Amino acid sequence: MTKENTSIKGVYAALEDWKSTEETTAIHNLPIGKDETRLRRFIALQEDALLVLGTRRQPPVPARAANTNTGISIQTGLGFTTLESDDYAEAVQRLRPDIVLGMADYEYPKRPGVKRIEKMGDRTLAWLQHMIATLGDESNELPSVALFAPVLPIEAGQQSDYLNTLQEDLADFLSGWVLYDAASIDAIPTATRHLPRLALTDIQGPHEIIDQTSLGLDVFVLSSIGEATDAGIALTFTFPAPELPGSGRRLPLGIDMWSPTHVSDVSALAENCTCYACRNHHKAFVRHLLDAKEMLAWVLLQIHNHHIMDVFFANIRQSIRDGTLERDAESFGKAFERNLPISTGKGPRLRGYQVKSGRAEPRRNPRAYRSLEYAQERLAEAPLPSPNADAEHLAQQGFAEKAI
Repeated sequence: MTKENTSIKGVYAALEDWKSTEETTAIHNLPIGKDETRLRRFIALQEDALLVLGTRRQPPVPARAANTNTGISIQTGLGFTTLESDDYAEAVQRLRPDIVLGMADYEYPKRPGVKRIEKMGDRTLAWLQHMIATLGDESNELPSVALFAPVLPIEAGQQSDYLNTLQEDLADFLSGWVLYDAASIDAIPTATRHLPRLALTDIQGPHEIIDQTSLGLDVFVLSSIGEATDAGIALTFTFPAPELPGSGRRLPLGIDMWSPTHVSDVSALAENCTCYACRNHHKAFVRHLLDAKEMLAWVLLQIHNHHIMDVFFANIRQSIRDGTLERDAESFGKAFERNLPISTGKGPRLRGYQVKSGRAEPRRNPRAYRSLEYAQERLAEAPLPSPNADAEHLAQQGFAEKAI
């Protein structure tokens, strides 16, 4: 459904998502045909979509341990571990993505100290040279892999030796740059500024995308689409921005589909939207699916939100071609609120490695299952409801949960 109803042109995959003994063995030994690659087949990605491989998911969960001279700390489904530079290079050889992002000595979200900064460039350069050597030893019959070099999230002068070495000695092996901080774009050497720039930056919404596009970033890895979908938010913004209503109030970036106001609303998720969800369903149906905790609710929202973002980027590109990006960006900033609306419902259950963890945190999700003995005790203690009991009375007795 996603392939047929969205125009997704690229997918970012993080190695830490399957960096465990069982999963690594499964994907590395996956049988493939002559013209197939393992990673693309493993995630069932169509051939016309760009496949980008990096080390960590975006945004990453802060790692507990520090990076070492030979690898970085990652969080897998089985816990924290170290991804060695040798293992990353071997994985690239086996998985054959279209683009691989060089391993960077960056510990999200820490700000490095003076001694730490001195190591960052040296380590990143050594890992990049190892990747270049590994890819250079391959047979010409294998699909080529484009290498994007990291620009570290520190000041240009603090990584000048690292970047100068890339420009002078390794520029011919590089196909692009990957940035972790939009402000680092000024550090890119002049001779390589023509290369595409991919952003692994913290983007919360469309305002940050416009701002960073104006700075010169070309490609974005967006987790905010999935986060909005999980929260039950249907995106509604457009670019360029429409005329402000007579009240002069800024327009919302989306709507909270958990709101009871949508229970009987048979209009589309967004006005004039042509996505699959808006052509075939309405707010009341999606609201019902959310209330029933049907996964189809989040599927329809994800299709809709991807369509909104597809149109958004298409119009940004047109604005750049027309030379009106600065003016359109200013009007967008005046027309729309900065933040997405706050969700009033609960999204799909999250696995532990999908969220930032801290000390002594309470459960994020209520316990889904209890022992049968617990249920028997509850029922034995509860008085039997009368034949005329309503939903509110049943909910109080623990027999059912009243829907909003």
